[in-house]
Amino acid sequence: MSVLAFSVPITPSRSKASLLMRRLRNVSGKSYWKRTLMISAEVKYVNGEEAKRLIDEEGYSILDIRDKTQYDRAHINSCRHIPLFIENNDNDIGTIVKRTIHNNFVGILFGLPFTKLNPEFVEAVKSQFPSDSKLLVVCQEGLRSAVAASKLESEGFQYISCITSGLQSLKPGTFESTGTVELQNAGKAGLVTIQGKISVVLGTVLICALLFITLFPDQAEKILQANPQDRS
Repeated sequence: MSVLAFSVPITPSRSKASLLMRRLRNVSGKSYWKRTLMISAEVKYVNGEEAKRLIDEEGYSILDIRDKTQYDRAHINSCRHIPLFIENNDNDIGTIVKRTIHNNFVGILFGLPFTKLNPEFVEAVKSQFPSDSKLLVVCQEGLRSAVAASKLESEGFQYISCITSGLQSLKPGTFESTGTVELQNAGKAGLVTIQGKISVVLGTVLICALLFITLFPDQAEKILQANPQDRS
């Protein structure tokens, strides 16, 4: 008995297929083989020039999934903005503490807001684009767009492309944009833009210290309470 199940109908050039076979047993004790063909879309990663060609020649739409602060600094004129992360203004004690620490360190150094995953991201995209839309998903560094593309692919979107390394890798003038800075510089803000490499190093040290305290509180407490004479 042969059974074929297709998850999404897409062209072979943009898909990957895996053939799964497993032995099943029915209620009478007899067994048979069930063959299942699973097909899923692949996310295509391109550089800036190829991304421009997809827009101009293949009818791709631009989906900007950055947070509002980066979008306001600079964005491609023809894009749709649906953020993958939104500002976290929750008022529970845990969030308030994390937000305060973030704003006093990462926020000041890099000009980044305290955010959380947008719970309505997928539904918002679905409300504006049918699943057979051709989407160029963009973010600043390329990491968030990869996450967003994976989410959309799992929801049945068939034609998705991302810019490798994000908008920061674009050559000036690749896309017409609106904002106070060039697209490739929209991720730069805070003290980093003033003090340069010194702030980057200091920010990295502070972030690592914060992560260590968060992930290993017992060890951090021992280090902070240790007597310098004992360490010598």
